[in-house]
Amino acid sequence: MAKLKQKEQLKNIDLSSQKEERERFDNFEFINCIFSNLSDLSFMDCDFRNCDLSNLKTNNSRLQNVSFYDCKLLGLNFSGAIDFALELHFENCILDYASFDRKKLNKSTFKNCKIHNANFTQADLSKTTFTNCDLLESLFDTTNLSTVDFTTSKNFLIDPELNNIKKAKFLQQDLRNLLYRHDIIIE
Repeated sequence: MAKLKQKEQLKNIDLSSQKEERERFDNFEFINCIFSNLSDLSFMDCDFRNCDLSNLKTNNSRLQNVSFYDCKLLGLNFSGAIDFALELHFENCILDYASFDRKKLNKSTFKNCKIHNANFTQADLSKTTFTNCDLLESLFDTTNLSTVDFTTSKNFLIDPELNNIKKAKFLQQDLRNLLYRHDIIIE
């Protein structure tokens, strides 16, 4: 069995004032780094830990098997990222106002994340996992949510008439989050 190559680490670096010397990062771990841009860059099998990536764009970026741990991603716009092999994983992150508009994120994971006012319009989230996430005022509109498990998450509002929720999982007490639009009283 082949031994996995250890990730190259970059720690405590402010990359926001530097011009990127490279365009491709394979098997890197960024720890407590600050970026000004993710556009036109390629990240494959990379981890971001305790990084501030707020308000960045991902135009023409490749994000293949990229994980974010304890990161601040306020307003990060993933809409411009290349769809081919896009795979993202988030744990203990703040994703308020992030945009995943029209992204194919199936098999991605969100764990213990605060995701307020995020945009998932027309995204494919099939087989995505939301574990213990707070989705307050996040927008799901014509979103593919098939087989998504929302049983440990909270504060989501999802209209079953506007979204594909086939085989998605919800707790019985969250029925009001699915029927809010119909102005009915559930006791």
